[in-house]
Amino acid sequence: MSELNELYQEVILDHNKNPRNFREIENANKQADGNNPLCGDKLKVFATLEDDVVTDVAFVGSGCAISKASASMMTQVLKGKTKQEAETLFDEFHRMVTGELDIETDENTLGKLRIFAGVLEFPARVKCASLSWHTINAALHDEEEVSTE
Repeated sequence: MSELNELYQEVILDHNKNPRNFREIENANKQADGNNPLCGDKLKVFATLEDDVVTDVAFVGSGCAISKASASMMTQVLKGKTKQEAETLFDEFHRMVTGELDIETDENTLGKLRIFAGVLEFPARVKCASLSWHTINAALHDEEEVSTE
């Protein structure tokens, strides 16, 4: 197994076992429900947006390891970002996991999220990795729910 695959597995397992920002935000002014019926992943994302900046973001729900790890890392990365930066990260992440963005040659701001490029090897898991991202994007645009059917 390559070092990147090993790192991918370690990161996924760590964030699945100890998800960061796994909680509700009582006074969140943005939230949405996400559902992946193919895998059974269900989550709710909460965000507090102040002056167009994500000051807090969290999630609750259940799902596979990839889904939970992606949501966990997403919450870490988005804190302190502007709405525009969050939208850019959503776009880049989605393009990366669907194979439209080559993390080695295409300019991007994904940073440690690049670890999810490995999900391309498991096409059935692309929706698992992107569910939380679609859900936060819906929340930021005042949509209440999203499904990755």
